[in-house]
Amino acid sequence: MIEIKIPSPGESITEVEISNWLVEDGDYVEKDQEIAEIESDKATLPLMAPESGTIEVIASAGETIKVGTVACKIDPSAEPKEPKQESKPDKDKENKEQKAEEKAEPKPDKPKEVSTESTEYKNVKVSPVAQKMMQEENINIDDVINGLKRIGKKEVEQTLSQPSDSKGITQKKEGTRDAERKKISQLRKKLSQRLVSVKNETAMLTTFNEVDMTEIIALRKKYQKQFIEKHEIKLGFMSFFTKAVTIALKIFPSVNSQIDDEEIVYPDYADIGIAVQTPKGLMVPVVRNAETMSLAELELKIKELADKGRAGRISIDDLSGGTFTITNGGVFGSLLSTPILNPPQSGILGMHNIQERPVAINGKVEIRPMMYIALSYDHRTIDGKDSVGFLIKLKELLESPYKLILGANNADKMLLGL
Repeated sequence: MIEIKIPSPGESITEVEISNWLVEDGDYVEKDQEIAEIESDKATLPLMAPESGTIEVIASAGETIKVGTVACKIDPSAEPKEPKQESKPDKDKENKEQKAEEKAEPKPDKPKEVSTESTEYKNVKVSPVAQKMMQEENINIDDVINGLKRIGKKEVEQTLSQPSDSKGITQKKEGTRDAERKKISQLRKKLSQRLVSVKNETAMLTTFNEVDMTEIIALRKKYQKQFIEKHEIKLGFMSFFTKAVTIALKIFPSVNSQIDDEEIVYPDYADIGIAVQTPKGLMVPVVRNAETMSLAELELKIKELADKGRAGRISIDDLSGGTFTITNGGVFGSLLSTPILNPPQSGILGMHNIQERPVAINGKVEIRPMMYIALSYDHRTIDGKDSVGFLIKLKELLESPYKLILGANNADKMLLGL
């Protein structure tokens, strides 16, 4: 028997939880097959079968066990179980006998009476003439309603003219006092601890601004088809924001800083964490050296990390580090929020929903697609001037996307050699 022990998901992690067994006790598994999901306080990882054989499950799902503990055993000498095959001749024989019985059965002279009542549509009233026709044709209310192709003005007026107690939407429903209880996962526990520590251990403030998304939307609309054909991925908003953030961080390095004991660290690179909502909770995979990537490279990398996170196959290396984080509540319809810092980082940018709003443009009121953006920052390392300046620079870059190519340089000054 081969013992399969719980591997170490990362440094300082001593215990994990078996969140789910993908096979049952006694099943035959193949080599390198995923047999279970183990969840630590940082990520969810698969447990693989080192050899083919019959599995003996030892640790139960939902159990918290220490790293190095035996989770299951595999008997490599076992043979794979052959699936039972149904005898085809017998099945064909049954079909022939059934057809013979159908042919031998005489057709009734009178229409066979069937129930015209419906369990699904109990409130439907049927006239005597309609009921007689339904009995003659051997159909019920369900068949008639499912056969309707279109609801018109006449049908709506008929429904409105009926008494209120016949309408399903006004029927009184019985309440319930049931409640579901679920065990808090290791990942959720760790996330809760980190969020509380941020509120208690940092001087967090949030500053806001808004971005006119007209130019970016027009650019995406104009070149989306060509972009997909060349790079095999859609051009989204996140790549624009990530690129703009890397440029703004160069100009305002304090926003990219971190406190390390008695020192403040200012990285000369931008490892951008992208917050991803997964079935297991919020994860923040990191795009490393994002400042060196193009928009297409950013889109591909962000999609790769997001897919791994949602599939529960993200690694500790993908989540570790990060100098700045971007979170997009706009995908859920959020208009405005104050994102919470991702320690030990000092800044996090919140994107929000794009809404058409009236704004003043050159003395005239115009309708523009606007997005509120929010920067939460640690006031211990970032002054108010830098936080506001960072958002203003971000706004400038996003409203004039061509400036993303120039970075911190000014096009006019470059032209004039200044």
